[in-house]
Amino acid sequence: MKRKSVAILGATGTVGQRFIQLLDGHPWLDIVAVAASERSAGRPYRDACVWRLPTPLPESIAWMPVQPLNPEKLEGIDLVFSALPADAARDVEPAFAEAGMAVSSNASAYRFAEDVPLLIPEVNADHAALIRLQQRIRDWRGFIVTNPNCTTTGIALALKPLDEAFGLDAVMATSMQAISGAGYPGVSSFDVLDNVLCLIPGEEDKMEREARLLLGKLEHEHVTEASFRLGAQANRVPVMDGHTICLSVKLNTPASPQQARAVLSGFRGALAARGLPSSPALPLAVCSEADRPQPRLDRDAGHGMQVSVGRIRECPIFDLRLVVVVHNTVRGAAGGSILNSELLIHEGYIR
Repeated sequence: MKRKSVAILGATGTVGQRFIQLLDGHPWLDIVAVAASERSAGRPYRDACVWRLPTPLPESIAWMPVQPLNPEKLEGIDLVFSALPADAARDVEPAFAEAGMAVSSNASAYRFAEDVPLLIPEVNADHAALIRLQQRIRDWRGFIVTNPNCTTTGIALALKPLDEAFGLDAVMATSMQAISGAGYPGVSSFDVLDNVLCLIPGEEDKMEREARLLLGKLEHEHVTEASFRLGAQANRVPVMDGHTICLSVKLNTPASPQQARAVLSGFRGALAARGLPSSPALPLAVCSEADRPQPRLDRDAGHGMQVSVGRIRECPIFDLRLVVVVHNTVRGAAGGSILNSELLIHEGYIR
């Protein structure tokens, strides 16, 4: 396979840094450009950002000059990863797609556009077919594909096998979200330490709608949202990395905790997602310990790409209760975008 050339938009931010970390040594992808806002453009990458990850900044990137967010400066690149804020992504990402580049976005700007795939490869790889519709109606040579909100990623991966086996009627989701999800510098320590913040603006709406889109059906170039009801409550807690979600699930066909555990343990995901470089052998790590999963102990399962599920038990109101942990900046952000790009290469959308 010919290696693909890659640029990272918003490369100096926390998610942009995670892209650089995860792509170092990637078997299919080579970073050839990093891009950011005007205040960083023209400077060596190491001078334009403060590297905040525990692994060293790759030397191959350190002296790379930061480019402006302009597709004319990045001609000939195969694939663009976007770690831009939503407001910036709204204008910048279409310019790169129109210029003929594939854009794998972590931003929320186009997640609900009817012709833009919202993808988790193990969950809804077939939704990638929307790319052809997008290119046709927008007259683009390139395209935009998005991955969901970091919390939704954990929810959707846990719900997918239950939906396939038993059907979903209603779900209550309560999240305890790590402070890294707010970016750097994030929330004030005076606000979050010794505290729980019960408002993350816009988060609950994303969780509710994105989950129904991901588990929805693609028919006649349109995704019909899944019909189950989902109510979400989102909280910020003083944990550095790893979102925890408590789910209560009402099924169409009742199932015991033992049956649910067997279904979750056996989940392999869509065939197209298996064997991709960033794909874990099993999408879900099902915990047997009574007090797991926990973010500090389980967020790095499968190099951060597995979602951990545990405390599977009966619910006195619905049918089942379970706890989910997802690494929000790996599987829920940069790693999810990278896995999407691998799927698109494998399926021939990126040549």
